[in-house]
Amino acid sequence: MTVPEIQLHSTLRPLSRLIYGAWRLADDTDTSDRHIQAKIEACLAQGIHTFDHADIYGDYQCESLFGRAFAGMTEYRSICRHITKCDIALKSSQFPTRRVKHYDTSARYITDSVETSLSRLGLEQLDVVLIHRPDPLMDPAETGAALDALIDSGKTVAVGVSNFRPWDWALLQQSMRHPLITNQIEISLLHHTPLTNGDLASLQTQGVHPMAWSPLGGGQLFQAEHPVGRRLMPQLKALAETCQVEPSAVALAWLLAHPAGIVPIVGTNALSRIQTLSQCFEVTLDRETWFELYELALGHEVP
Repeated sequence: MTVPEIQLHSTLRPLSRLIYGAWRLADDTDTSDRHIQAKIEACLAQGIHTFDHADIYGDYQCESLFGRAFAGMTEYRSICRHITKCDIALKSSQFPTRRVKHYDTSARYITDSVETSLSRLGLEQLDVVLIHRPDPLMDPAETGAALDALIDSGKTVAVGVSNFRPWDWALLQQSMRHPLITNQIEISLLHHTPLTNGDLASLQTQGVHPMAWSPLGGGQLFQAEHPVGRRLMPQLKALAETCQVEPSAVALAWLLAHPAGIVPIVGTNALSRIQTLSQCFEVTLDRETWFELYELALGHEVP
């Protein structure tokens, strides 16, 4: 099954409807170029050509690991899309003078972070740059101008945000010339509040497709010791057996069925799991089946 594409904005090349998240690359027991290349190739074989990064992933290591491996894949460079995020400043041995984890949406910090990401990834241009978390000290005029400048300078094609609420989005967007093209938020059967708290509705009103991080609940959906996983697993397994797919494919299909056009970001280091990611497009859930899963996730009947 080839993963379809989705158009987030007219200025941007279509992204794959599933995105591979690189946040766990540094956690793998094998971080060799060849093993990372195998993961990239497994994604591309299914049509997953979009990769999600962040400056902080792996304590600032993952972009370099990916970039080092990707440097040897010249035949694929023109077809791949890359997203990265910035503004979280971690306490880290790489920044020994930093006293506290914090957010920094100053123009200098954003620009320096993006230039560092480009260098680590070995790219001349990113497809999308996201502000990783809302910053309570954000000056929307300064941050908006910095994001506009990233596009004007060609460092990125488009910009967006992550974990923003509708009012955070509106505050930043009003100070920008270029549009914010997505909001990367946590959405899954385990974390479904965006369906009802206005997050998805606000994006749909603007015709914006959200990205979903942790769309499988960090694996907790499939853990019997988790109360939601305990309720959901029998039904996920039953549907998976009927469709001859993995249970994770059913959980992803639940997100894909939403009319907002959610784009899940899946991160796993297991090559065997990467090779089956596209199975979710083989699953069709009718309305009542969708609600059966939703009620199991809620733990009660809908009102």
